[in-house]
Amino acid sequence: MMDPINSVLGKLLLEEISPVVMVLSTPLAEQACAKSGLNFVEMLSPFSVFSKIDVPVRTASDQPYRLQMFKLRLVYASDIHQQNYEATVERLKQVVSDASAKISDLQSDPPQLEDALQMSASDYPPLWIRTFNKELLRTMSFSEHEAFDHPVACLLVVSSKDERPINKFVDLFNTDQLPSLLNEGAMDPKILKHYLLLHDAQDGALEKATNILADMRSTFGSNDCNLLCMNSSLDGLVEWQNNPWAPYANSPSDRDVGCFLNIDDLYEIKDFMQNLTSKLVIPQMEQKIRILNQQVSATRKGFRNQIKNLWWRKGKEDSPDISNGPMYTFSSIESQIRVLGDYAFMLRDYELALSNYRLLSTDYKLDKAWKRYAGVQEMMGLSYFMLDQSRKESEYCMESAFNTYLKLGSSGQRNATRCGLWWTEMLKARGQFKEAAGIYFRISSEEPSLHAAVMLEQASYCYLFSNPPMLRKYGFHLVLAGNRYYISDQRQHAIRTYKNAIFVYKGNGWNYISDHVHFNIGRWYAFLGVFDVAVKHMQGVLSCKHQSLITQDLFLNDFLHAAQNLGTTFEVNELQLPVIDMSSLRVIYEDHRTYASSADIRANESIWQSLEEDLVPSVSTFKSNWLESQPKFSLLNKYNNSSLCVVGEPIKISLEFKNPLQIPISLSGISLIFELSPRSEATEFDAEVEGDAELAVPPISRDIDADSQCTLSEVGLVLGGAEIKRVQLDITPKIEGVLKIIGVQWRLSGSVTGYRYFGVDAKKKYKQGTRVSRQSPSNNLNFVVIKGLPKLEGCILGIPKKTFAGDLRLVKLELKKQTNSSVKNVKMKISHPRFLIPGNIEDLSADFPRSLEKQTTSEDKDAPDCIMEKSRSHIFSFPEAAALTEGGTSFTWPLWFHASLAGTISLYISIYYEMDNGCSELGYRTLRMHYDIEVLPSVDVSLLFSPCPSRLQEFLVRMDIVNRTISESFCLNQLSSIGSQWEISSLPGFISICPLEVLLAGQKISCFFKLKDCQKISGYENKHLVASNDVLLNSDGKAEMLIDISQSPVVDFHHFERLNQEAPQGSSTAVDFILFSKVQGSNLHEEPETTPKLLSNHVCNCSITTKSPIWWLMDGPRTIMHDFSTFCEVNLTMAIHNCSEAIVSVRIATFDFVSETKQSAETTQSSDSSGCQGGWSDISLVNDIKLSPDPLRNMLNIQSSGSTPPFVWCASSSTRIKLAKGSAMEVPLKICVFSPGTYNLSQYELHWNQESSEGSGAELSITSSGMQVMGMLHLCVYTFFWPIDTVSLLMNNELYIQVC
Repeated sequence: MMDPINSVLGKLLLEEISPVVMVLSTPLAEQACAKSGLNFVEMLSPFSVFSKIDVPVRTASDQPYRLQMFKLRLVYASDIHQQNYEATVERLKQVVSDASAKISDLQSDPPQLEDALQMSASDYPPLWIRTFNKELLRTMSFSEHEAFDHPVACLLVVSSKDERPINKFVDLFNTDQLPSLLNEGAMDPKILKHYLLLHDAQDGALEKATNILADMRSTFGSNDCNLLCMNSSLDGLVEWQNNPWAPYANSPSDRDVGCFLNIDDLYEIKDFMQNLTSKLVIPQMEQKIRILNQQVSATRKGFRNQIKNLWWRKGKEDSPDISNGPMYTFSSIESQIRVLGDYAFMLRDYELALSNYRLLSTDYKLDKAWKRYAGVQEMMGLSYFMLDQSRKESEYCMESAFNTYLKLGSSGQRNATRCGLWWTEMLKARGQFKEAAGIYFRISSEEPSLHAAVMLEQASYCYLFSNPPMLRKYGFHLVLAGNRYYISDQRQHAIRTYKNAIFVYKGNGWNYISDHVHFNIGRWYAFLGVFDVAVKHMQGVLSCKHQSLITQDLFLNDFLHAAQNLGTTFEVNELQLPVIDMSSLRVIYEDHRTYASSADIRANESIWQSLEEDLVPSVSTFKSNWLESQPKFSLLNKYNNSSLCVVGEPIKISLEFKNPLQIPISLSGISLIFELSPRSEATEFDAEVEGDAELAVPPISRDIDADSQCTLSEVGLVLGGAEIKRVQLDITPKIEGVLKIIGVQWRLSGSVTGYRYFGVDAKKKYKQGTRVSRQSPSNNLNFVVIKGLPKLEGCILGIPKKTFAGDLRLVKLELKKQTNSSVKNVKMKISHPRFLIPGNIEDLSADFPRSLEKQTTSEDKDAPDCIMEKSRSHIFSFPEAAALTEGGTSFTWPLWFHASLAGTISLYISIYYEMDNGCSELGYRTLRMHYDIEVLPSVDVSLLFSPCPSRLQEFLVRMDIVNRTISESFCLNQLSSIGSQWEISSLPGFISICPLEVLLAGQKISCFFKLKDCQKISGYENKHLVASNDVLLNSDGKAEMLIDISQSPVVDFHHFERLNQEAPQGSSTAVDFILFSKVQGSNLHEEPETTPKLLSNHVCNCSITTKSPIWWLMDGPRTIMHDFSTFCEVNLTMAIHNCSEAIVSVRIATFDFVSETKQSAETTQSSDSSGCQGGWSDISLVNDIKLSPDPLRNMLNIQSSGSTPPFVWCASSSTRIKLAKGSAMEVPLKICVFSPGTYNLSQYELHWNQESSEGSGAELSITSSGMQVMGMLHLCVYTFFWPIDTVSLLMNNELYIQVC
């Protein structure tokens, strides 16, 4: 802490607690001073402050010390009284008003955080607040309970022009002119008197004044009389460079103050004040201190005197409290002690002052003189501070004094304010700013609004200078102060404090107080008539979504009212209503990329790039002819890789406008701000270096001939509460050049024009540089406008938004051209040919679906190669004779659509075409189309294959069909197998393979049929069953209603289905099916022409491969008639087919007896059988045989025992063959029968092995009565029987033969 005497409080105490010299003057003396524009006190006041008076002082102690700084307070006797409260308030208000008139930076920008943190505590508070504090302190002067305001001397002033000057001196000091406190006994009337004769040099020679002075000295004493000459300048033209009386001038420009006082007068006045102070006032105070100290020591100090004083005051603590306590006259010991302490304090003997204040504090406390007690405590705290001792004691004394004053109510409130001001300065001198702010706040709660505002502002500065700075409290107390200023009708001070608080709440999320600050600043500026600044601040609260509806309406109405008072259309940059989401900025334009609709541009650019990779030539290689040395789009590189657009084609900017309020707002005239310069005049522009000054220019100030350069769209709308709307703004250039889209403008409620520039940051964000970035529908706002080009517009007619899985339909691609110029080399690429393929031009006139029906005269054949190739190709080239290439304006081409999957299908179609006019900037363009189709589930088809037990390469198939919808029914029309290899036939006894014609919602059915491989069957063929690869599923169907699956588009879509459906691993034999059905009624809510007419469900890559590597079938005659005159020989045939992918070696072994293994197995199966031999069974022809459902039981029932074999195997007993993969072979066998009967021909074994590429294999053997595995391949067992009687029966792969 600095030296207390040099602190702000030390200087303030020197100025405010200093000896008072009472002045009594005659009117002529005042008249002489008035010639220089001053009164007598004002003339002497500049010389009453001494910085180096250097006067030795000795008070109660014998050790003298020297005073350096000292001040006398010269006060007219008429002013020595406590000031009236109302007059005090008016004078303080005038101080604040004068400071308000000097505020010149009301329209300046508010301070920033960095500026506030760099402020020095020594520079604050401002000078006018220090003046206010001094004036507030002086309102408590001349109290009866304090002695430092009591005059220590009286200066009697008489003019040399006064008649009988001696009598004037006597008359001046009478009871009528003396202060009331002096007459009432509160002050000692026996004070030092000094007589001053004032001589005006303009009134005559000095001789008269000298004679009067001699009479004065003979009457009043030589040491108490003095002569002062003045107005020595006869012409009154004295101009002071540093006028000491300038503070007393009526205005800063008033130069008449002191005009008759020259330098000699100044020195004479200075010498007079020096002598008055050092030779009269200070010695008088020293003498008074010594006298009073002796009296106090004799009556109050010492143990005896203390006991006596306590005894005398005993019982006073029981007396009732009185606000001012008992009345103490100047002669009372308490008053004498107070005078002693105050005199010692003013002469800087703080130890003596503190000891007397302590002594007096106890007396006042016992006497319950609380106001006097608080005054003594106040002076004790100041003494502790000046002695730089015990901070705790000093703060305790100030706290006690402050609280005691407040307890007194209104009589002590003003003294409490003074005590609080001393206290705050004490704390600030010690660096305790936070604690000082708390005292200021306590003072503000006791003062009227204007005084409280000044106190709160000082509290805010204390929080700012705290360590660390308490910015939130700083801003909050500034707001409190501003509010009090506004209540006190000091709007300029209110604006100043509120502006200083703006940076505290900026960006901190304290929305309510931030809105309060901005709105009130704007409102107060409007009261002052500064409407442009008012609008600027009020717009900061327009986007107040957190406020109530009433508050929002108030903010908006006041803002519009302030804007309307400007008298002209007011333009506001960054107008916050509505809120524009800059991140939602989308730029839609067309260069070489054009779009069928604005929705198509939302697709990811990488998808389009991938689709057009083989369709569009590379930018670096595209040239109009071989003579060109530079590739296309070099123009874009010249203009900083800007985007390219075409004259007459609109650029669409879409932005989201949001109303943050709960009340609706009206917007009109929403349009873009742009600059368009001819290409010859344009310079290379760069978003990074574009000046901010350009963005500060209002749009109305831009000199742009918009009508001749561009066509702008204007949009008007009403945004409801919290409503968000996306607005699309169009700008269509009319001339070639360089176009820069700068921002957007709009009118709010028809009175305020708001505009917002997209800014440098946005341009940096949206800047494009490389080919890759330029491929996207960019947000670059710089464009190079080139001449008009042909442009195709297109759509696909008939494509549904929602349909069922399997929907097959004919749609039409329609292309239109606005100009008559021709295009060439028109090509198309489709992202998913599985769902969409181009058709033939003849399909336009086809009657779908009847055009797909199979003709009765046609034969089954594969699709033409040209159609298959066209469908499978990624790029489809339209014929050169198309209408567009001949200058036509429209063109239609058929497309086939197939919804093969349930879910959402996204189709991307890109159409490429080249210009026929040889454009230097663009050699080609593309038309992009995108469709999203919702495909609902329809029917699911699954198949299960089982080998036919009686025929090679025939399968029993179970087909499950499930309706996956909840409200639709499907009519099942046709089932087809792909290719002529496979034949579908119904099971015996069934006309149709499908039990139902209509499949209801959620229903499931199972269909059974046979499937035969016609290419691999050699031998047996059933002549009685109809076989075909197309089968109608409705019983009353006709052949001409069959769908021809070998023609486009069915075969084309099936090709893509085979590519996309997963094929079974390790399977070489697979079959494909197509199920055709129709929808019975539709709940899709689509247009009638878009309702599905035909559904085709493709089931591909169905594997029919079995686990056994070979199939075989034993065949022969069923009944043989023989007379047995010779041996009966029966020829049999065994057909063997290799189903594996390897070469198979097969060995057939026959035998004429039942092996022990087989016999044992049969014995375990039937306890009745007795080991049949050679397959012989004795069958009684008299008793009928009843067949059981179990074939094996039937076999056992018909067997009988016999000792002689009834037949034997003839020819070779072992045959070996080799079968290549997928091949078949018939092996002849023969038996010799000896007697009639029914025989079981099961005495043979098949052994096979598969040869690997190295020639090794694993062997496997199978017998008819059991199985023996020689290798590791799967074993299949087939047992054959011949049927009973003369009728052949086929039962579960068991063959019986009867010989008669």
